[in-house]
Amino acid sequence: MAYVLGFFAADGNIIKNKRGAHFFSIGIKEKDILHAIRRVMDSNHKIGVRKRENGILYTLQIGSKEIFYDLARLGFGGKKTHRMAIPIMPKKFLPCFIRGYFDGDGNIWLGYKHKDRKKPLLTLQSCFTSCSEGFIESLYKNLKEAGLVGGSLYKRDNVFKLSYSTHDSLKLYRFMYFCYSTCDLCLQGKKKVFEKYLKKMRP
Repeated sequence: MAYVLGFFAADGNIIKNKRGAHFFSIGIKEKDILHAIRRVMDSNHKIGVRKRENGILYTLQIGSKEIFYDLARLGFGGKKTHRMAIPIMPKKFLPCFIRGYFDGDGNIWLGYKHKDRKKPLLTLQSCFTSCSEGFIESLYKNLKEAGLVGGSLYKRDNVFKLSYSTHDSLKLYRFMYFCYSTCDLCLQGKKKVFEKYLKKMRP
């Protein structure tokens, strides 16, 4: 469930409608991971489909007053994007939470730098984004305690970013996917970018 909470922190919201019903909702473009999240939550709710200009959005909406207020107490209610923080949790769950957030509001890039040189440098870059400065700072602090000693914090277009170069991106990979075995949920596409770098670097 730590993964689901992390994913929700990035791409979810809680809703109370005019009739007083309480809902937990996640909307994403990747249908497979939403099915996996639904299984973890032991739900049989229908996954909705909405067409948008930039593609299809899949949504999972679960009615639950208990989940609604649990998330609100953790700071994930209302205008969560501006005031949320990483909740206190046992360390063994933190990699799953961060992996969930990374799958929602993180990205990974693999490519070559210094292409004008005789030997271009194969580079891996990872990045987290958030509208909450407090959240991105707490993320930076937690990852530093996990061994990611670098990292760059900055603001661009009213969005806060935390980025890592190759060395720390590989530490992030090991931390998110292999630090503990409490959960194996992930977006395979992002994980494969890390693995593609490792494959290219093997002698």
